[in-house]
Amino acid sequence: MLDKLELPDTDRPVYQRLADAIGERIARGELVEGERLPPHREIARALGINVTTVTRAFSALQQRGLVEARPGRGTLIATRTADEGSFKSAPTDEAGLIDLSVNRPPTSAYLEALATLLPRLSKDRRFGAARDYHPPEGPIWARAAVADWLNGVAGDRDPGRVVLTDGAQHGLACVLRALTQRGDVILADSITYQGINALCRSQGLELRGLSIDRDGMRPEAFEAACASSRPRAVFLVPSLHNPTTVTLSEERRRALAAIARRHNVLIIEDDVYRPLLDSEIPSFAALEPELTIHVSCLSKCIAPGLRYGFVVAPRAVLGNIAAALRIDRWSISPLTSLVATNMLEDGTARRIVDLQREELRRRQAILRDALAGFDVQTQETSPHAWLHLPEPWRGAVFARACRQRGVGVLPADAFAIGRETSAHAVRINISAAPSLADLRQALSTMADLLHAGHIEISGAV
Repeated sequence: MLDKLELPDTDRPVYQRLADAIGERIARGELVEGERLPPHREIARALGINVTTVTRAFSALQQRGLVEARPGRGTLIATRTADEGSFKSAPTDEAGLIDLSVNRPPTSAYLEALATLLPRLSKDRRFGAARDYHPPEGPIWARAAVADWLNGVAGDRDPGRVVLTDGAQHGLACVLRALTQRGDVILADSITYQGINALCRSQGLELRGLSIDRDGMRPEAFEAACASSRPRAVFLVPSLHNPTTVTLSEERRRALAAIARRHNVLIIEDDVYRPLLDSEIPSFAALEPELTIHVSCLSKCIAPGLRYGFVVAPRAVLGNIAAALRIDRWSISPLTSLVATNMLEDGTARRIVDLQREELRRRQAILRDALAGFDVQTQETSPHAWLHLPEPWRGAVFARACRQRGVGVLPADAFAIGRETSAHAVRINISAAPSLADLRQALSTMADLLHAGHIEISGAV
């Protein structure tokens, strides 16, 4: 079972190295769900370490949600659902589950607008373009509509600096493929959007997490990493950060931009939540246009099913990004472009965003009431919230307890860069609840768990 177990040769404490070694065996499938681990004393004797070290390692594994204690049975490899703590891209259809683990707009405004638009779409003068090939960067009329949408944010209304993509994740993939080489270092917040982690792994890039505070990435950490690691780029989610909800202040943005300029580090700005902000704040693309690649989409503010994203980049690198997209799929669907362009041009997109903001304010009020007294980090129009868990809760354990009671949330571990995180928190996507009543029910369940924490996890290692 744990025969020939070798601890990683690192400078981490022994208990963390033991937890890492067992965690690796779980990841490789050598230890399977429900399998019982040997007693602490047996492991300690086999490895020549003390029992307290083994106990601390098991506690770390339980905090990651990898093992669970069962009275009378010892410590078992935890049973994990297919989507637990993983990179989720779609809500579950599991009966009886209120899934608050995927970010999506909270209203049906897009569907209502689409139902009105479709009957008249064939009358649009650009309808014939739907049957043909297009340049990899997208048709010029669609790029012009996006350039207007981003006026004051990125690109200075220049459609020549826009590449259209199938959502922001696709845009990020094209940017990384075009502008990096295998082995390059990419910097990011130590807790950040899951998709960048998956992309860097798939492209052989080294993603390194930097320390953050409640105002975002710490400039001194960024400066030190630039000096020691010679990174190719820094990845930032500056508005309503996913998952922590932090919006970088102008002061913090200017400080980070100045560091990037000194070290000639590209800024990859993932600004998908910006349209939901209540107030304007300069983007990195506005502050440092020659170093910033601005990536956004309509998924978080209009609808993810539209699959419409865009990259705004300096002209010097734009061709490389378009070429990366052409290798994937020649260009995105012109029919998607036509739907999105109509909504951008006639003001429908702005009206939908306004409706989303109003609904998010209602949901934020429900959140404040339901979790009053707990440390909830959020903003008035954020579609998600970051709940800092009180002792003795840990993220993975709390997420599992929620799921057992019919509520889906994602723990901090799912967003951490590296093997573990010191953050004991979960992301709550208030926008994902099908109704306000469902949201109240889910948050009430979570509040009950938070209040009863010392009872609920009394079986901890």
